[in-house]
Amino acid sequence: MTAKPPHDLIVCASLVENLMNLGGLCRTCEVFGVAQLVVSDLAVIEDWAFRKLSASAHRWQAMAACSFDQLPTWLVAHKQAGYEVLALTVESSGQLLTEHLFLQKTVLLLGRELTGIPSELMALCDRTVAIPQYGHIESLNVHTAAAIALYEYIRQHGVSA
Repeated sequence: MTAKPPHDLIVCASLVENLMNLGGLCRTCEVFGVAQLVVSDLAVIEDWAFRKLSASAHRWQAMAACSFDQLPTWLVAHKQAGYEVLALTVESSGQLLTEHLFLQKTVLLLGRELTGIPSELMALCDRTVAIPQYGHIESLNVHTAAAIALYEYIRQHGVSA
């Protein structure tokens, strides 16, 4: 099977701290043909908890590192390169994911597991999107939420970039 070229979508998971979530994100990004997965430190790929869920996806998924301190500069640089920076949030003030039209060049910013995206980073985002939820629990696991958002991007832009 020939790998499809990656979509022009970057998933920024620099705020995600749980190694199993990062491993699952790596696997999901590779499956959907995401151009790049950004984490806070590339040393995560050496950890057993990461590798358990990544199922060796890190061998094929392009990855980069960007620490929390570098994140504002990194986001601004991508905006200047023509990317829309999109925050995935549980905030009801965000546009519903089902109504958002993804630009080809998108950076999807994911938040910390418990506290989300800090306000100083939210201020750098072009838009926020939220997944419609109907139950009593107020949020999804970050890996699950990212997978839903990635699927919506792929649904809108097709199976090949």
